[in-house]
Amino acid sequence: MRIIARSTLREFWQRHSDAEEVLQSWYDETIQAEWQTPADIRDVYQSASFLANNRVVFNIRGNRYRLIVQIHYNTKIVYIRFVGTHAEYDRIDALTV
Repeated sequence: MRIIARSTLREFWQRHSDAEEVLQSWYDETIQAEWQTPADIRDVYQSASFLANNRVVFNIRGNRYRLIVQIHYNTKIVYIRFVGTHAEYDRIDALTV
């Protein structure tokens, strides 16, 4: 998969250093992945939540942080839409961010 934009993750872990290792692992695993359906993601990330519009919410560091992506399965592109604390996540609309 191709991820747009890694810089969003980097900027986040510069502010929250405890998220760096987990986000870097997610990134490394995702670029190697060949996701074709949500079931492919569920096989690896059982706690992922699936929303409308091919959006997926990943729990990071035991649900301390949330990562929202939008996946275009046909082009194999993952767009990072949001990464933030759980409290920040509670203040946004995951379908429109």
